[in-house]
Amino acid sequence: MAIRSPLAAIALCIASAASAQVVAPPPPPAPVLPAPAPTVPATAVRVVVTTSDGPITLALDKDHAPKTTANFLRYVDQKRLDGVTFYRAMKLGNGVGLIQGGLKGDPKRILPPVAHEPTTLTGLTHDDATISLARYAPGTATADFFITVGAIPYLDADPARAGDNQGFAAFGHVVEGMDVVRRILEAPTSPTAGAGAMKGQMIAAPVRILTVRRAK
Repeated sequence: MAIRSPLAAIALCIASAASAQVVAPPPPPAPVLPAPAPTVPATAVRVVVTTSDGPITLALDKDHAPKTTANFLRYVDQKRLDGVTFYRAMKLGNGVGLIQGGLKGDPKRILPPVAHEPTTLTGLTHDDATISLARYAPGTATADFFITVGAIPYLDADPARAGDNQGFAAFGHVVEGMDVVRRILEAPTSPTAGAGAMKGQMIAAPVRILTVRRAK
C-alpha cells in the first residue's frame, strides 16, 4: 500500500480497535535477505513474553533507549500486560511485516505516556526482530508495542521526510522465539475488522499474552 501523505506514517485512530495506538504501513519491502543476529548489549534487560503460541524473549536496550525501556518495564513489573493479546498482523509480503499487541486503550491499565526517543537519538533501527512502541503523535506512546519481521527502515526517524518524521521508538530485540513471532504474523486475519490502514490486519483469533515477566 503506498503512503499518500506524511500523516500516513504516524499512528491512526481506529474505533474498531478501542482507540489502540497503531503503526501505519510503510511502502512494500525489498526481498528478504538472511538477517544477522541482533547486537545485544551486555546490560540489556531480558523479558519473557509468554503467549498461547509459546514464549518470546526480549532484550531491552536500557542504555540507548532508557526512557522507552523504563516505560515498558513499568507495565511488566506491575503486570499490566498480563492477559492482553497480539491483535494485529501487518503482512507486507516476502515474509516481512510486524505483529502488534498491548492494551488497546484500556483506561484501567494505561499509565501516563512516555517521551519519544527517536532512532536518530538512540542509534537503534527497525531491523529484523526489533521491538518498538506504537504511537499517535510523538510523546503519546503508552503500552502498545510491535515486533518486526524483517527490516522495515521506513519506521525509523528521517529528518528529511516531510511532516511527522520522528518515526517510532525502537528499544530492543527478540533474542529467542522469533519462530513464535513468525507464526503470529501468519495467523489468519479478518477481512472486515479494523479501519483505515488497519482494515484486514486484525487477527481473527487474537493470540493471548499470558504473562510478561523479567527473565530470572
